[in-house]
Amino acid sequence: MSTSDLPRSPGHPFYSRLNRILSASGFDQFVEAYCERFYAPVLGRPSLAPGRYFRLLLVGYFESLDSERGMSWRASDSLGIRSFLELGLSESAPDHSTISRTRRLIDVETHREVFTWILERIAEAGLLQGKTIGIDGTTLEANAAMRSIVHRDTGETYPEFLTRLAKASGIRTPTRQALARLDRRRKKKGANTDWASPADPEARITKMKDGRTHLSHKTEQAVDMATGAIVAVTIDGADQGDTRTIRKTLAEAQSQIERIQDATAACSDGLQELVADKGYHSTAVLLEVEAAGIRPYISEPNRGRRKWKGNMDARRAVYANRRRNRGERGKLMQRLRGERVERPFAHLYRTGRMRRTHLRGHENILKRLLVHSGALNLGLLMRQALGVGTPRGLVGRFRAALSLLVALWKRLITPEAPSWSHQATTHPSKRTQPLVSIRRAEAAFTTGS
Repeated sequence: MSTSDLPRSPGHPFYSRLNRILSASGFDQFVEAYCERFYAPVLGRPSLAPGRYFRLLLVGYFESLDSERGMSWRASDSLGIRSFLELGLSESAPDHSTISRTRRLIDVETHREVFTWILERIAEAGLLQGKTIGIDGTTLEANAAMRSIVHRDTGETYPEFLTRLAKASGIRTPTRQALARLDRRRKKKGANTDWASPADPEARITKMKDGRTHLSHKTEQAVDMATGAIVAVTIDGADQGDTRTIRKTLAEAQSQIERIQDATAACSDGLQELVADKGYHSTAVLLEVEAAGIRPYISEPNRGRRKWKGNMDARRAVYANRRRNRGERGKLMQRLRGERVERPFAHLYRTGRMRRTHLRGHENILKRLLVHSGALNLGLLMRQALGVGTPRGLVGRFRAALSLLVALWKRLITPEAPSWSHQATTHPSKRTQPLVSIRRAEAAFTTGS
């Protein structure tokens, strides 16, 4: 039997709708025009089409796949995703090495152009205002082990370095216990200025949010406070403080909003307000944000009474930010920050499985993060069009609708039960009044969400 005679899958309803949205906006023509310079006419291995490559990265977010091997396996396993990738039954799914090779060939700027293209689509749908943004950062566990770090000056591994210190201190044949005791007494033994990973030189030693020490990277994002759309994504070393990395993220967000203003009719007011937590509070940051014409709403840590020593500009900026935070709008912005800014972290790095990266180097990780964040923005567009933002959410809707139909059917065929009460079983000498009396019609249940 030929493959043309086999029944064709109708495709997944979520991916079918997403494909129609991408095709109506000319997604394939756009990425092919930008990626043309990366493809040779006749030389090289069989290539992966740009539209198919970026769709595979979108599948990585929607299907919670953390590696390119997982994308390749999922594309070969699911008929719905094969239909989304426009793969015929006789075609094999792209191999993980082909996906990796295509990612290395296409530069970061092209991935950023795809992210901007998605921003323009959601702006046209009214899902981006760009007036108030929130900025926050988190750490990503690097694809490198702490046991493999080497000293930057001598190239020694950590056990070799400890052995040399022990012999210099008079221990001729140091044991593991002696090395552990020596290491326990040392101060600042994990300094990034002294140690680096040969596998991923851009990874930095840092303490994760759960208290563990790992090699990691720091990612920062700017989120539209009105809709929850991600406006900008940046990546830096995990040893960089918030007050240093916010400048790069804010500049990237301003650039993206200006491009949206030029390309669409959205974001006409421009960027006017910035919301951040107390980790970003510093006098220099407040002055720079105000110099850019933006009103900061940055939480202020308890530093006690400050002495300004004649620096009236810094005093005015700090007091103005404090006054805004104590107002009603400032309190509202800080409450929204926990919802609008923290929620994408859960979607991208917990559900989206990007908390631990399988890539190395800031450029490679940023390529994946840009398309990953673009997929989250497409989820907002799909939620507006279909009511759900992920394929699993659509499955949950079907199950909820089926459960509702089953409950209605049982209610129709089953007579209504009489009201009931729970009588307290107490000693006869004590009271016999019921402790709890609940009518079925008056019972209320919540999900807690």
